[in-house]
Amino acid sequence: MHAFPAPPLGRKRCPLGQRGHGTVLEAGQLLQAVDITEVSAGTECDMETLQPSFHTCQCRNRARFPARHSAKESVEPQPLSLVFLLGMGMASERINCPSRCSCQYLEVNCTGQQLQEFPAAIPLDTRQLILAANNISYLPAVELSFLADLVYLDCRKNLLGDDLDFTFIGVAKLVYLDLSFNNLTQVTFSTFSHLLSLVVLKISDNPNLVAIEKDAFANNTWLRHLDVSRTGLKFLDTSTVRDLPNLRFLGLSDNLWHCNCSFLDFITWMTESNVLFPDADNITCYTPEGLRALKMPAVETQLHFNCLTRLYKQDYIFLCLIGFCIFFAGTVAAWLAGVCAVVYAVHTSKGEEEEEEEEEEEDDTVT
Repeated sequence: MHAFPAPPLGRKRCPLGQRGHGTVLEAGQLLQAVDITEVSAGTECDMETLQPSFHTCQCRNRARFPARHSAKESVEPQPLSLVFLLGMGMASERINCPSRCSCQYLEVNCTGQQLQEFPAAIPLDTRQLILAANNISYLPAVELSFLADLVYLDCRKNLLGDDLDFTFIGVAKLVYLDLSFNNLTQVTFSTFSHLLSLVVLKISDNPNLVAIEKDAFANNTWLRHLDVSRTGLKFLDTSTVRDLPNLRFLGLSDNLWHCNCSFLDFITWMTESNVLFPDADNITCYTPEGLRALKMPAVETQLHFNCLTRLYKQDYIFLCLIGFCIFFAGTVAAWLAGVCAVVYAVHTSKGEEEEEEEEEEEDDTVT
């Protein structure tokens, strides 16, 4: 009895930006212990597109053998040690998977499970965590910090509020973060300042989000995709987004923008930058009434005219105050000058009188 000789397997890696595991043994090869952490020649992968810039390649283990074997042909059995190790690995994966969640290689998916709290017992090597469509109102910073290798976190459609400062302090490798469809009220410097590798940030569809601090994204220099559409924002400081060197995508549609003279600088930056603004037809002014529903490029000309050529009531008040101050200062200066002149004249006349008296006394002494 002899087995078919097993030619060596050629190793190759998945394409850039993908991860894979598993092996396909071609016909005529013996099933043998292989390194399942790499992809061998003949591997077939199922591609799941997560985001335009993020892909995961999941490879299926299959082995093909000759359709028929002669009486003298046999297949060498797979080593028991490999079977034992694989069985233990799958068993441990099932044990470590959080309740009501599904787990795959480096991924935990808890979508739509009506979870009230952050799930417990998440494997520490998790790279992708999906908590979408639940009722989670709080993300514990300590539990998150255990997931030091986490790069993808999807928390859309939950009840997260305004207590997110320092929440992500332990997940510095995070690249993708989705907090859309929640109850955020503000974004401060402490909210995302520790996410130095962040590339995609989605905080859209938070109707109570009314404030983003000027330096909120100062540390997120790799940020490329930012979406703040459909929130309660009325104003966004230009430096907040202008100082992001890698920003290429900025969602601003369906917000309550207040298009006044303070907002003119931001509108000018929009027209001059190379950033892509999706759904640009819905980036319109909400107030004041005269500019409502006007698109940003169109309103720029109107604001230039209103802010740079027209004088408003407060401008006239300012000019009146300036005029009054100038008049008052001039009056005081004239009064001081008059006082000084009078004092000088009095002092001079007294000096002359004293000299005359001294001359008279000298004349009397001589005579």
